[in-house]
Amino acid sequence: MKHILTTSILSLVLAAASVFAEEKAATPPGGAASPAPAPSKFKPIVDKLDLKDGDTVVFLGDSITHQCLYTQYLEDFYYTRYPKLHIHFHNAGVGGDRAKDALTRFDEDVAAYKPKYVSILLGMNDGSYTNYQQPIFDTYTTDMTTLLDKIAAIGATAIPMTPTMFDARAAQIAGEKPTPAKTLEDLRVRDTFYNGVLALYGSWLSGVAEERGLGFVDMWSPLNDITTEQRKKNPEFTMIPGGVHPAAAGQTVMAVAVIEDMAAKVPVSQIMIAEKDGKLTPTANGGKITDFQAGDTTVSFTFAAERLPWVLPADAAEGYKLTHAGHHYSNEKVTVRGLKPGKYNLKIDDQIVGTYTDGQFAFGVELEENQKTPEYQQALKVAELNEQRNKLAYHPLRDQYAQLKGKRRDLAKIAESDPQYQAKKAEFEQWYTGQKAKVAELHAQAQEFENQIYAANQPKPRKYEVSPAPTVAAK
Repeated sequence: MKHILTTSILSLVLAAASVFAEEKAATPPGGAASPAPAPSKFKPIVDKLDLKDGDTVVFLGDSITHQCLYTQYLEDFYYTRYPKLHIHFHNAGVGGDRAKDALTRFDEDVAAYKPKYVSILLGMNDGSYTNYQQPIFDTYTTDMTTLLDKIAAIGATAIPMTPTMFDARAAQIAGEKPTPAKTLEDLRVRDTFYNGVLALYGSWLSGVAEERGLGFVDMWSPLNDITTEQRKKNPEFTMIPGGVHPAAAGQTVMAVAVIEDMAAKVPVSQIMIAEKDGKLTPTANGGKITDFQAGDTTVSFTFAAERLPWVLPADAAEGYKLTHAGHHYSNEKVTVRGLKPGKYNLKIDDQIVGTYTDGQFAFGVELEENQKTPEYQQALKVAELNEQRNKLAYHPLRDQYAQLKGKRRDLAKIAESDPQYQAKKAEFEQWYTGQKAKVAELHAQAQEFENQIYAANQPKPRKYEVSPAPTVAAK
């Protein structure tokens, strides 16, 4: 959680500083001077992504990142919240990855993109789906430490994330059968201990992030907390079918976790119409009001917003609702005070988007989830374009890297002294040349979608009108 000073506390701090300054100034010449404070040995912690035009963010991870869902939803947030910034996003998730696998592909899949920030979502596979074992943990901490060092060495800032939740109940509901490689006892140990092991891994990572002054995202707690709360109503509730891979609802919770821990809290827009000096006067946050007119019963104006609401594809609706994401992270409010008692229509661009009482308008009408508004529909188009970008370009691109990992492992199984090694290596190099060409082609496709997104996400001036709703005569 982020902590802020209230105005009153801040005033006390400033007053104390002023008194200290006066006392210091009053110290007579030659008097005992206070020793200079020792520099802190602790680093300040990164508390938000400070993104500028042209910056790149890399999402490094395993299959949960390879799914291209929480990353997509985060992209949607930044596309709509900061439409004037051309921010580039690169998904670097590969199914089955551990920290050591991320190290293997680091130069080509992370460093090559010259990122400003690199988020890291690893650990689910690193713990080996068993109880806590010190050698396994030691391997994880060594490889993760090396990964953090490599990110720092390229001038980027790492944003470590806890492993996500392992949902043992969901795994049991899925009915996984034991195999010779995974016995019934193995499954029992996994289902009993593994979620706790992931919590421990996340706790260690949190301490390392704090020591290094890095940003940090807690993925584990929100998924567990919401699951526990929902199971009070439905004992079979899950956001992670099968236990490992969050579905769209869980991935939305993950995106919200990143926003909560690492994004600046900026509302979409706040329009206020209220009486000032005896007349209705408009004010706005997140945009500009022009052409304001106020009659006896009607208010109208043009509003040029700076941002769009955060809208996600339909699959994400459950997670969006569970986290109250609209109200908390995409607030778009219109408040009109001083209306006569009655019901009023709200029109945007001459289309009725809702009917509200004078009391509702006085309290404030939230529009971020109103599908009738042109702003919502514009943001939905952005989300749909980005969904295509991820499905048609980035997910296939990640599949290419998954194949690369398999090819490298196959080659590594053959000793260089083996007569077949040179032939196998030549075969690999030929495939690798083709793979790089395919990756470049998919990148070009993703770039074309990005161009369309940045053309579609520019807010437009909209005409607003609040007027009395026609009275329906009783039959």
